[in-house]
Order: sequence, then C-alpha cells, then structure tokens
Amino acid sequence: MKPIWIVDDDQSIRWVLEKALARENIPHKSFSNPNDVLNALEKESPQVLISDIRMPRGNGLDLLQHVKLSHPNLPVIIMTAYSDLDSAVSSFQGGAFEYLTKPFDVEKAVELIHRAVEEGIRNDSGAKELSALRQDASEIIGQAPAMQEIFRAIGRLAQSHATVLITGESGTGKELVAHALHKHSPRAKGPFISLSTSAVPKDLLESELFGHERGAFPGAQTLRRGRFEQADGGTLFLGEIGDLPFDLQTRLLRVLTDGHFYRIGGQDPIKANVRIIASTHQNLDTRVAAGLFREDLLHRLNVMRLRMPSLRERSEDISMLARHFMLSCAKSLSVEPKKLSDEVLKEITTMPFPGNVRQLENLCHWLTVMTPANIIGVSDLPSDIMAQAQEQPVILHGESAPTNPAAAKSVAGDWESGLGRLAAKMLQDGDKEVYDALNARFERAVLQAALEVTRGRRVEAAQRLGIGRNTITRKLQELGIDD
Repeated sequence: MKPIWIVDDDQSIRWVLEKALARENIPHKSFSNPNDVLNALEKESPQVLISDIRMPRGNGLDLLQHVKLSHPNLPVIIMTAYSDLDSAVSSFQGGAFEYLTKPFDVEKAVELIHRAVEEGIRNDSGAKELSALRQDASEIIGQAPAMQEIFRAIGRLAQSHATVLITGESGTGKELVAHALHKHSPRAKGPFISLSTSAVPKDLLESELFGHERGAFPGAQTLRRGRFEQADGGTLFLGEIGDLPFDLQTRLLRVLTDGHFYRIGGQDPIKANVRIIASTHQNLDTRVAAGLFREDLLHRLNVMRLRMPSLRERSEDISMLARHFMLSCAKSLSVEPKKLSDEVLKEITTMPFPGNVRQLENLCHWLTVMTPANIIGVSDLPSDIMAQAQEQPVILHGESAPTNPAAAKSVAGDWESGLGRLAAKMLQDGDKEVYDALNARFERAVLQAALEVTRGRRVEAAQRLGIGRNTITRKLQELGIDD
C-alpha cells in the first residue's frame, strides 16, 4: 500500500495524524511545505494526499492544482483552520475529495482517509483554472459544523445545473445561499433574478413570472418580459415557493417539464433557459398531504435539497456575525463602527433570535444608529430583546429551559436538588447500585438532548459534549438510544 502524505507547517497537526495513522497500521509520510511535496511527486506518489491550505512556504490550493495536473486520480483532502465559503468552493472546484475543518475529530479524519483509499476517487483529468473568488458582504459567514455542511454542498454543486430547493426558517439566509450557488455555477456570467411569490398579488404573479403580450388584458398597453425571460442564461430564484397559488403551480410544472412557456396572450413558445432555485420556510410534504401543493411539482423542485440551519443551531457563529454586521452597518451609514463589548457578545450568544440572522442584523443596525457610546454595553441592548431573551424557552426533549443565565442557574439548582431527593429515596428504599442507575439516567438525558440539538448527527453531538465519536457510539448502544 502506498503511504498517506501529510502536508502541514504545524508540527502538532502532523504528529497527531501520524500517531492516528500508525495506530491503524497505515504507512505515512509528512511534509512541512508544498514545495517538498512537488519535488517528491517527481519520484513517487501517495495513496491519499492531506494538505493544509495556508502555509508560510506555499498554498494548499495551489498544491491541489499542481497535483491534479500530474496526478488527476489522486484523492486530495484539504484541511484548514480558516473555514469560509471561498475555501470550501475553491477546494471542490479544484477537485478535492473532501474538506476538513480544524480543529477536527481525529477518528473522523481517519475514517475519511479510509473512505478516500477504499473508494479510489477518480477526478476529471487535467487541471481546472482556479479563479480568486472575491469575498464580499453578500457571502455567507459561518464556522459552525452546520454551516460547513452548507459550504460543502455549495462546493459540490458548483459545476451543476441541477434544480435546488432550499428549506429553513425565515431569516436564515436562504437567498444568500441561492446567490452563492449562482455565483459559483457555470451560469455565473448570466443574470440572477429573484422573485418572492408571497410578495406579489396573486392576480399579478402570472404576469411577473411569464410576462404578457400587448393587449393580453385590460391595461396591458406594452409587451412585458417576465422573470423567466429576464433570467435567460442565468438563475431564477423563487422565494417562498410554498405560497405559489395552485393554478400557477401547474404552469410552473409544465415549464419545468417541457422546457418552454408562453407569455399571457402569446402564441409562440419561449425556451426556458434558466436554472431554478426555490426556497421555502414551510414543510412542503405537509402541504402536499393537505392538498395545497402539487406532489409532482415538489419532486421536480426537490432534485437537490439544502436545509439552512437556524441561528439557534449555530450559536457559535453569533459573535462573528454580530461583528460583521456592526462593520457593514457603519459602512452603509458612513459612520465610525461601534464595538460590542465582551459582555454584550456573551449575552447575545445566549439569545434565541427567532428571526434568525435577519433579526441579528436588524439588532446591529439599531445599535449602530441608537446607541451614543462607541463601545456598546449590555445596558444599551433594547428592552424588547432583553425581555425576549428572558422569556423565550429553548425546547429540549419536550421540556422548556430558560436561556438567560439567572433562570438557567435556578433550573440547575432545582435539577440538582431533585436528583439529591431521588438518590435519598432510592437509598432509603434499599435499592441496589443506586450510583450506576442514576448515572445511566443522567447520561441518557444528556445524550438525548445533544442528539436533538444536532438533529441526530452523532459526530457533532460528540464534539459539543466534548467526548469522542467512539465513546458516544458505545454509550448509545449501551443505553439503547436511537439517534
């Protein structure tokens, strides 16, 4: 078996991976910079190449490009501590097998290496010219595991024309994802046209979508090109597709099926050369069951589905998002940016934000305009936000738990007191192995809560709990918990 090559300027990362591979009896070889790898590739080649992106003496993406020129079938795993959309997209566009974010679970990394070896990924031959993707305010920000999955999905779809359905709560950034999918697609040079089906009156929506001929109905004094024509050669984003009237669902289905449409009052078919990306905050399967949405249209739209996580599921991103919004709001208002104190950042990280990222952005805009101080303290936060933070419960395993620190401390005290009373009763009743029994109940409650928060994702649950992937797997089996 050929060795696994590790490329990273960080000796500790190389050491961790070397020890993990040695335990698996997998041969390996390490390099501290890309230049040494390129020199070694002239004489030999690895089974899998694992490379960091940012190194003082070279760039992992440049290395990926060179490797794909000389060894197009070599699986390359890109790892980085700078988890952003550009890195993910550039990695997959360059032919990377997978994208690994630091800090990573060592067991997960080894599992990924095994998969790369076993599957023997074959990438397209020839190098792909990588363009420098400019990061701007419209890009997506996030380092949480749930957002890294979104980045990976965008990267994998970068060369695709497939129809995409984006689901998620209102305010999570579904249109931003649609923009990113368009920007990193083969249709990037074409137009991106957006239409929210819930924002247009029903009697005008058909004309907005398909356009109309002059004289098609009273008031149609000129020919009008609809959104399908405006998006020719590009992407048409249909927001809140679940609110599309039933009769227009039939027309949209016909366009997706036949590939052409007619303007209102028109006789000549017009080719629909567009990519459809749709979004909804509703459960379309439920609407299908209720007879409010066509099942065949759902199948047409649901070729690829992406689910945007709520802000509650990526609370570790709140501080970073808040700083970004404070800077962008100040720039848009042409004022000096204000700084959020550490206390404010800590406070807002615990807030529920039912309006998700949009609500956080609105809060930062309010603070930029309304607060007199350059450094914003907790007392500067609006009273309605503070009240919401104190009253809004977080649902865990069917029970409500307060999110503000004082209430959380009270709940913790009640729980500990209840546990003590239960232990005393069990001891008085003469129960055997009380410690093991209570410990099992504690572990069950914690593991079930973690799996509910991560929606059944074991690796993420283990990371949040601070335990290993094998540990959580073993505990779930021992306690008979189905994730």
